[in-house]
Amino acid sequence: MPHSNTPSRDRLEAILTRLGERRGDERVFMKLYSESARAEAEAADRRGQEGTGLGPLDGRIVSIKDLFDVAGEPTLAGSIIRRNAPPAAADATTVRRLRAAGAVIIGKTHMTEFAFTAVGLNPHYPPPGNALDASLIPGGSSSGAGVSVAEGTSGIAIGSDTGGSVRIPAALQGLVGFKPTARRVPLDGVFPLSPSLDSIGPLALSVADCAAADAIMAGEPPEPLTPLPIAGLKLAIPKGVLFDDLAPDIATAFEASLQRLSRAGATIAACDLDDLLGRFAEATAIGSLAGLEASRIHADWLLDENAPVDARVKSPLRRRLTVPDAAIENLLRTRRTLIRAMDERLAPFDLALLPTTPIPAVPIASVEHDRQAYRRVEGLLLRNTEVANQFDLTAITLPMPGTALPAGLMLMARNGFDGTLLRVAASMERLLEGGYCMSP
Repeated sequence: MPHSNTPSRDRLEAILTRLGERRGDERVFMKLYSESARAEAEAADRRGQEGTGLGPLDGRIVSIKDLFDVAGEPTLAGSIIRRNAPPAAADATTVRRLRAAGAVIIGKTHMTEFAFTAVGLNPHYPPPGNALDASLIPGGSSSGAGVSVAEGTSGIAIGSDTGGSVRIPAALQGLVGFKPTARRVPLDGVFPLSPSLDSIGPLALSVADCAAADAIMAGEPPEPLTPLPIAGLKLAIPKGVLFDDLAPDIATAFEASLQRLSRAGATIAACDLDDLLGRFAEATAIGSLAGLEASRIHADWLLDENAPVDARVKSPLRRRLTVPDAAIENLLRTRRTLIRAMDERLAPFDLALLPTTPIPAVPIASVEHDRQAYRRVEGLLLRNTEVANQFDLTAITLPMPGTALPAGLMLMARNGFDGTLLRVAASMERLLEGGYCMSP
């Protein structure tokens, strides 16, 4: 999707004016970099006039999640207890690469505390409502990232994805959200949640924008995205527990999408993953891997009963702190075995397809103060997306047409098949022609 020919500085000023008008009730951005962004936009415009542009991100307005280091300031990761943390000595590697590619970093976006929850609420800050209906949840943990793109206050947002934190807000707001193979994009200078699961990925209006941002962050030259033909693709549909409790219109839209793909020449075949999912669930009966690893990262404050941290974060992490290190090592060994088994299971297929989330965005009021409803919604939001993190896959969500509220079609590919996934996604994006986003 080509971006606007309007000068970068003009686009930036229009956004800053809009943000200035709501300064008293800003819920999407945690911090704005107005002056440095103006300088970056002017430099991009000069390069454009001189014919010395730096590539597809030059002059693009980019937001970053509140867990990326920016030199000279503490990295809050959505938590008030980090306000007095030492300032970062340097930009995160990803931020440095984005700047070098000409990206205009407009600001840091709202996130759930320590990136630990998926609904998009953080009790320390007013919730950023879904860009399509502010009474609905935005999805998390990259909550502000999704809203910023969907409302047009950034062209591309950079988030983190440990169990779906890029793909969930993207799906709930009609965006493309990409989770690369873990470790392709460096985690240096990114506040961790779970080192085994963390991935850095973009949210945008198009697959091409996600591919360009991903390449830059991975230290690869951004190449034009050549769509792969859909005809001849073999697509796995993991029917079973991942299709339980689907909202009726999401189920209908998913089947309609499959019919379009089939008519375009793809082969659709069932692929049972329930046994592998069951074995992973057994292995994590001691606690989620994200929670177990996060409990070690946050051990310094977890023993403080009065630490001002979201109870939805504090309580599960405190429970995980009692699990012995040896049990975590055993879980990681089991995971490696299951990763190999999943790779073998998916090897006969080009991709696996499933709904990104089984439900659309729910009202904030329905979960904000109801712990049981919150847990149920969060469990459903994470159920499908976390498979890609648990089994070390790469995945992308595309807007899925045919639903009353935005919903996503998720494509999963084997570890390292990021390029193939993006090229197929570009073809499916054209075929589906879905979209719910406001114009940027």
